[in-house]
Amino acid sequence: MCGIVGYIGSRNAYDILIKGLHRLEYRGYDSAGVALINPEEKLNVYKAKGKVSDLENAAKNQDLTGTIGIAHTRWATHGEPSVRNAHPHVSESGNLAIVHNGIIENYSELREQLKAKGFHFKSDTDTEVLVQLIEYAMDKHHTNLTQSVCHALRKCVGAYAIAVIDRRNPKQIVAARKGSPLVIGVGKDNSEFLVASDASPIVEYTKNVVYIDDEQVVTAEIGKQLQIWNLDKTRANVKIDEVDMDIDMLSKGGFPHFMLKEIFDQPKVLRDCMRGRLFAKTSDEEKRSGRNNDVNDNDVVLSAVKNNKDRLMSAKRFIIVACGTSWHAGLIGKQLIERYCQIPVEVDYASEFRYRDPIIYPTDVVIAISQSGETADTLAAIELAKSKGACVFGIVNAVGSSIARQTDTGIYIHVGPEIGVASTKAFTGQLTCLTLLALCLGHCKGTISKDEYDEMIQELAVIPDKMEQVLKLNDAIKTISRTYTYATNFLYLGRGWNYPVALEGALKLKEISYIHAEGYPAAEMKHGPIALVDDRMPVLFVATHHKQYQKIVSNMEEVKARGGHIIAIITEGDTEIPKIANECIEVPQTLAPLAPLLTVIPLQLLAYHVAVCKGLNVDQPRNLAKSVTVE
Repeated sequence: MCGIVGYIGSRNAYDILIKGLHRLEYRGYDSAGVALINPEEKLNVYKAKGKVSDLENAAKNQDLTGTIGIAHTRWATHGEPSVRNAHPHVSESGNLAIVHNGIIENYSELREQLKAKGFHFKSDTDTEVLVQLIEYAMDKHHTNLTQSVCHALRKCVGAYAIAVIDRRNPKQIVAARKGSPLVIGVGKDNSEFLVASDASPIVEYTKNVVYIDDEQVVTAEIGKQLQIWNLDKTRANVKIDEVDMDIDMLSKGGFPHFMLKEIFDQPKVLRDCMRGRLFAKTSDEEKRSGRNNDVNDNDVVLSAVKNNKDRLMSAKRFIIVACGTSWHAGLIGKQLIERYCQIPVEVDYASEFRYRDPIIYPTDVVIAISQSGETADTLAAIELAKSKGACVFGIVNAVGSSIARQTDTGIYIHVGPEIGVASTKAFTGQLTCLTLLALCLGHCKGTISKDEYDEMIQELAVIPDKMEQVLKLNDAIKTISRTYTYATNFLYLGRGWNYPVALEGALKLKEISYIHAEGYPAAEMKHGPIALVDDRMPVLFVATHHKQYQKIVSNMEEVKARGGHIIAIITEGDTEIPKIANECIEVPQTLAPLAPLLTVIPLQLLAYHVAVCKGLNVDQPRNLAKSVTVE
């Protein structure tokens, strides 16, 4: 949620900050602002309700000079979306400006204390309290900006990522984080620094980044080495990493929206996800590239399993914690691990996990799944699991993210930046990694037969090719979608491996088309949802030709008998369901556990095209944020 960008160097700061805000628009926001220190050391602040383009209009013909500044996109928590509540916020004296992601939970108490000391407030935000508190610490203790930030943050309860500037010292930015992501870009010879919520605004200028840990304060000053302090006043080491992101990954690549590009990215990125991990006998690419002689023709090799084999093999139970789309991936992961590893698996919403006083044993493995690697609820679940002695295994996309650094081991899904708020390629990347994990562990434990192991590997290797076949249906799905722009409700039904796909399809439609949709196991339809079915209720069945095929055909007949309009995702060559359904979308034949990798794509495309037909903002749906860094 929200986005922070900061710059200090020799270039025009405004241009870099605005471009950075555009790169962070995917995170979700309702207002934007920028603060600049001009060459005369005047602090200029410009804000606007709405989009970054509205901010650009508000700042037009204003003084935009200066080589230092901070900028922000806000997703409202305290106070309505408005110019007065937009960031940056300025201190009582007008010397300091701050941008902030997160929530200061004790802001009300601090606000009353500061009012009693003569401070005045112009907004309803918790952030303005923080900048006033920093100024109070500076005046009271006669400390510099870094020390004053440390003083203030020790008084705060909650989560934050902040960047602060002082107009009297235009060569320095001070930043800090706790529970909200923050990364620092380091220019050559410390000639410039960038501060951002993630690496996307930084990669155009430098690949050298420093990931900031919780309760650390950073001083970035031109011509000096980056300095990092812990809140307990001890010095921290500065570790510079090279960010694994290309600027081309942040463009639409000729597609009208990031979401459509990312749907079409899936075959390529899944090949990237499996490269060096999946070794299939039929893989010509692997044969050409050469491989370790220790690797068999059909094999899954995961360093996370190899390096933590004893802990993972001795686990008595797996617990998957996740939110949203990642939770749906976890439901499929549960089936994969139980089938191939013969280990019981529980799947929990991370937001509920720590509040129900869960029973966690040191012999448990907790799998935390998150696209951003910064999901606040999932991070809290990890903290709880670690306190109980469990092994924590992360499945994330963002390299260097908080979850990647706080887990004991894990797998990166390697699908590249996902800019569209509605997750697509991250979901299939998570499913692929969960499949690899289940196969690798099952093979090590001897709980999967060689024939099934080989068969799954062979089929997984060709799944990207089959995805490309499904994507050829885009125009046909676009045509079908025009029929459903009128719908106000939608029912998604599936069984077995495809039940979580039904949940995911319903979520996609809700997120970007604003049509109410619910997903259910198809057999549960008779226990309530069938009351909704009439001739105005579209019902989508994920009904591939697998174990429960005849059961779901019966469910389909029940909907048909009540006048429901049926869309069916079916296996290529099916002749029975087309006699029942109003619309059929065929996917290639595959093994049942891998069917979700194919059946989810038509649901992604359907949601996308319905939203486009309705004229909605597909990449930035209302009220949603890509990275949910607050509870």
